Amino acid sequence: MIKTLLENFTPENNITLWLISAFVLAFVIAYRTFPTILYVAKAKHLMDEPDSRSVHSSKTPTLGGIGIFLSLIVVMTIVGAFLNTKVLLLVMGGLTILFFLGLKDDLTVLSARNKFIGQLFAASLLIVFTDTRIIGFSTIMDIDVLPYWISIGFTLFVYILIINAYNLIDGVDGLAGTFALCVSAIFVYLFVSAEDLSLATIAIALCGALVAFLRLNFSNKNKIFMGDTGSMIVGYLLAFFTISFINMAQIDETSDYYRAAPALAFALLFYPLIDTLRIFFIRIVVHKKSPFKADKNHIHHKFIQLGLSHLLTTTIIVSTNFIIVCVAFNLLHFKLNNQIICMLFYGSSLYLFPFVVKKVLF
Repeated sequence: MIKTLLENFTPENNITLWLISAFVLAFVIAYRTFPTILYVAKAKHLMDEPDSRSVHSSKTPTLGGIGIFLSLIVVMTIVGAFLNTKVLLLVMGGLTILFFLGLKDDLTVLSARNKFIGQLFAASLLIVFTDTRIIGFSTIMDIDVLPYWISIGFTLFVYILIINAYNLIDGVDGLAGTFALCVSAIFVYLFVSAEDLSLATIAIALCGALVAFLRLNFSNKNKIFMGDTGSMIVGYLLAFFTISFINMAQIDETSDYYRAAPALAFALLFYPLIDTLRIFFIRIVVHKKSPFKADKNHIHHKFIQLGLSHLLTTTIIVSTNFIIVCVAFNLLHFKLNNQIICMLFYGSSLYLFPFVVKKVLF
C-alpha cells in the first residue's frame, strides 16, 4: 500500500498538501529539539555572557541554530527522493559546512579568516555545481551580461554580503528570525510561481523551523538565541534563495521579473543591506575605525535606545521591510535603474521616519 502510494504520489499535483507537510514536519522537529538543546546548554553552561554591546542582562543559550539545522536536514533528507536531489544534496553540504563553523564560533572562537573561507567554499558548491549565479546586471549602469568568471566572482560577493549582513541584524529578540520568516514566505510564493518545488520546499521548511525558534527567542523564561550557527545557515539560505530567484528570472524572458529581479531581491533584503551600508559608513567615515569593529550603532539598537521594546522594534523593522517589498511589487513596470533609485529613497525614508519624529517632537 505504502509502496503504491509512493509510486503514484507527485508533489507537483499536490502542492498545497506538500508544502503544508514540509512546514509541519520542520516545525515539529525543531519544536521537539529545542527543549533538549536548552537543557544541555544550561547544564554545560554554554551561555552568552552579556557585555558592553549586549542588550540583555542575563546569560542566555546561543545554540538555537542547532535546532534549525536539524529540522532542515531531516526535511530535505525525507523529501529528497521526490525532488531535485542534486540541489538538495549541495544545499545540505553547504549548510553542514557552515553549521560546524558556526558551532565552533558559538562554543569557542573562530577567526574571521576561517569563517570567510568557509562561507566562500559553501557558496562555491552551489555556484559551480548548479551554475546558479547572477548572469548580469539586467541593464543596471547599462551592463546586461557579465563574463563567466566575473559573474562567478560577483555571485560569491553577493553570498558573502548577504550572509554577513544578515548576521549583523541578529541584535534584538526576534528580529533576525522574524525577518527571515517573512522573506522566506515571500520566496515560497515566488518559487511556486516559477514552478520550482525544490526551492519552495526548502523555503517553507525554513519557515517551519523559524516559527518554532521564535517561540523561544521571544520567551522570557526559556529564551534562546540563534547564535552564529543559526545566523550563518539562515543567511546562507537567504542568499541562495535570492541568487536562485535572480538567476531564474534572468534566463526566462517570459518571466514577470525578467528585468526587475535585482530590484525585488534588493527590496526583500533591504533592511540588512541598508543597515550594513549605514554602519560601515559610520565606522569608516565618521568614527574612522575598522568597519568590522562591533558597536551599538545599528538601526535596531537605535530603536531600543528610543525606549522601544524588543518586540516593538522587531515589529516596526519587519513591517517596514514588508511595505518596501509591497511597493517594489508595484514598481515592476518601471525601468530597473528607476526602481532601485525609488527604493533607496522611500526605503531609507521609512526607516529614518521614527528618528525624525522623535527629533521634531522632543
